[in-house]
Amino acid sequence: MAKEQKRYGCMAFFETPESLVHAVRTLRGAGYEGIEAFTPFPVEELDDALGIGSNCIPLVTFAGGAIGFVGMLVMQYIAAVLNYPIRVGGRPFASWPAFIPSALEMTFLLAAAAGVLAMLAGNRLPKFYHPVFNVERFGRASQDRFVLVVRMEEGDTSRLREMLQGLGAVQVDEVAV
Repeated sequence: MAKEQKRYGCMAFFETPESLVHAVRTLRGAGYEGIEAFTPFPVEELDDALGIGSNCIPLVTFAGGAIGFVGMLVMQYIAAVLNYPIRVGGRPFASWPAFIPSALEMTFLLAAAAGVLAMLAGNRLPKFYHPVFNVERFGRASQDRFVLVVRMEEGDTSRLREMLQGLGAVQVDEVAV
C-alpha cells in the first residue's frame, strides 16, 4: 500500500500574460485563495489581479535614511562639542558644514540597508525551498511561460483542473509538497 503524497495545489501554464491575468481574475472571482503567479517579465495588471496592494518598503527606506542622518549628526555633535571640544582655526565647536558629508553617507548607507532588509522580509526571503520546484517544467517560468499556482491542499482538484483548462491553460499539473 503506497503512501499518498501531500499536495500543495495545482500549477497551470499559460502562453500569454493576458490569459494569465484573465485566469487570475476569474479564479479570484470564483473564491479561490492562495494564488501565486510566476512570469518571465513584469506584468503590470497582475498585481491588481492578485490583490497585491502597496507595501511599506518606501517608508522603511525613508526611516532608515532619517535615522542615519540624524544619528550621525548627533554622534558628531557629541564627539566634537561635548566630549572633545577642540577649537580649530577659530571655528565654533559645532561646525555643522563639516558634519554634513559623513551624515549624508550614513543616510545613503542606512536607507539602502533598510530598503534591502524590508524587501527581503516583504518577499519572505531567503526561502530555500518551495513546492513548485518539484515540477520539472517550472523552470520555463523564467524563460517563456506564464505560470499560475493555486494552493489547494485538501479536496478534489478535478473541478479546479477543468476550470484552469477552460481558461486557456496549456498544461495543468499537480504540485506535491
